[in-house]
Amino acid sequence: MDHNKDIYLMTTCLGESFFPSVLKNTLEILESLGCNVTIPMEQTCCGQPAFNSGDFDASKKIALNNLNHFSGNNHLVVPSGSCTAMHRHGNLIQFEKDEVKKEIEQMGKRTIELIDFIYNILGIKKWAGRLEKTIAIHHSCHTRNTATGNAIESLLSSIEGIKILTFGQGEQCCGFGGTFSVSYPYISKKVGDLKIEHVLSQSPDLLVSSDMSCLMHIKGLADKTERQLEISHVIDVLHEAMNGSSNE
Repeated sequence: MDHNKDIYLMTTCLGESFFPSVLKNTLEILESLGCNVTIPMEQTCCGQPAFNSGDFDASKKIALNNLNHFSGNNHLVVPSGSCTAMHRHGNLIQFEKDEVKKEIEQMGKRTIELIDFIYNILGIKKWAGRLEKTIAIHHSCHTRNTATGNAIESLLSSIEGIKILTFGQGEQCCGFGGTFSVSYPYISKKVGDLKIEHVLSQSPDLLVSSDMSCLMHIKGLADKTERQLEISHVIDVLHEAMNGSSNE
C-alpha cells in the first residue's frame, strides 16, 4: 500500500470563496492519480491573515484547529503556496515556545504544495494531453526556494502544444502580499501593474500560478484598467490538457 496516496486536502479560504474550479479539478486529478483524499469539513483558514496582522492569539487558534482536524501522518496537500508556507514557516514562529511546538512542526513537515506533491511525491514527471497555448508562469513569493517552481515548469513543459514564455522581472512580487495590499494599497497597485506590464509584453494566452491570491490580485488590477489578461491555476491547466478541452 502506498501511504503517500492517503492525503488530506486543504481547500483554503480563496479556493472555497473564489476558485471552486480549482478545488473540483484538484480532487478529480488527485483521485485519478489513485489518491485517497480526505477533506475535513471543520477546516478553516490557514491563519495567515491574522498572523500577518500581528494577531497571534487568533492565528494560533486557527492553527490548533487545523492541527486537530489534520491529525495523523498523512500528507496535507494545499493548492496554494502561501498557505503551505504558513504551515511550514509561520506556525513555527508563533509556536516557538509552545508546548505543542513538536506537533506543529510535524504538521508543517507533512504540508506540501499541490504541484510539488504531484511531481515530487507521486513522481508524475510527464502530463498527458495536448493544449495549444502560450503560457506565462507567475512564481509567487511563497514558492521561492521550494520545489514547486521547477515542478510547475517541468509538468507544463511536458504537455504537447504548450509554449512557456519568459518575461521581464519574472521573480517580481505581484503586489498582493495578503494584508500588505490592504495596508499599502497604492504600493501594492504599483507593484502589480509592473508585473502585468511585463507579462502582457509577451502576449501570452494565459498567466498561470499556483497561488490563487496572486491570480486574484493580478486579474483584479487588469480588469479594472480594461487590460485583457486571462489567468488560471496550474491545476486547471493540467485538468484541461488531461480532458482534451482545447481540441473540442
